[in-house]
Amino acid sequence: MARIELADLAHAYKPNPTQPSDYALRPMSKTWDDGGAYALLGPSGCGKTTLLNIISGLVRPSHGRVLFDGKDVTDLPTEARNIAQVFQFPVIYDTMTVYDNLAFPLRNRGWKEAETRKRVQQVAEMLELSADLKHRASGLAVDAKQKISLGRGLVRPDVAAVLFDEPLTVIDPHLKWLLRRKLKEIHHELKLSLIYVTHDQVEALTFADQVVVMTQGEVVQTGSAQALFEAPEHTFVGYFIGNPGMNLLPCTLKDGRLMLGDLPFSIPAAAAGQIAADGANITLGIRPEFVETCDAQQADALRATVTSVKNMGTHFLADFRLGQYAVAAKLATAGDLAPGGAAYLRFPQQRTLFYVNDKRVA
Repeated sequence: MARIELADLAHAYKPNPTQPSDYALRPMSKTWDDGGAYALLGPSGCGKTTLLNIISGLVRPSHGRVLFDGKDVTDLPTEARNIAQVFQFPVIYDTMTVYDNLAFPLRNRGWKEAETRKRVQQVAEMLELSADLKHRASGLAVDAKQKISLGRGLVRPDVAAVLFDEPLTVIDPHLKWLLRRKLKEIHHELKLSLIYVTHDQVEALTFADQVVVMTQGEVVQTGSAQALFEAPEHTFVGYFIGNPGMNLLPCTLKDGRLMLGDLPFSIPAAAAGQIAADGANITLGIRPEFVETCDAQQADALRATVTSVKNMGTHFLADFRLGQYAVAAKLATAGDLAPGGAAYLRFPQQRTLFYVNDKRVA
């Protein structure tokens, strides 16, 4: 295991980049702690696989350095970095038994057979492959083959890190859920450093202690599931995390007042300077979970029109029209809400966030 440091790292696939859009990976500096479980989360093309391949040595960064425990490995090939990598599709030997597939990485490094057997049995039990150890891999379903790939990545206890590139893509939904939980348990038991690439927020938030959210080649926030949900540092994080995502409502300044359409809002003292800056792109953000319905007489009530109300089983999902803006709310009860009817909404001050040029200021 290793502490992985990315120092002033950036990458462009085209020569002589001049614009931010030329970079597949924009300049960043980050540290991955020894033994941590991280997820790189973002949409296709955001740079997460490029970043993973730079860490593994499959891609050399066009700028910056990669360090393992303080040692510069930027120019080292993959095989010299002591990492394991698990890909989208199974990478195994079909003609070998499950046992031999799992044992191969250890035998290749000169492990004694008794130690190899003990480790293989440990990993096989974790992945529920014990009953298949004597079977040839060629006869197994694709789900089981991908579990073997996971096992081959996890079987070496001395690796600097295990890197996963969307490894559950070919797994059926129910088994995918079980394997996410299993990987979490394995991480806690084996204390391996794990970095996991995915575009699935549920997968990332279930698996990782820290989630690295990326968009357009940039890391916009790193944090726990709770931090990403309750305090997104960037509008993209608010939009991308959650179902539905955060309500993001453009605001303007008028005569020194913050306006949501024709509705005034108090400017948070901590953000007053940035919000008042010339040319600032101001956005109010609030999660659907924190939008409340209230009485018309309440001082901070906002008059809205109900667009739709859906019973989701555990909650009601209501859509409103607030002036020119759409607002979603997750409500415990629907009360007398009906499409086309009037309603009054409240945005609790402690749950309302403000962004300038997409970055949180309060």
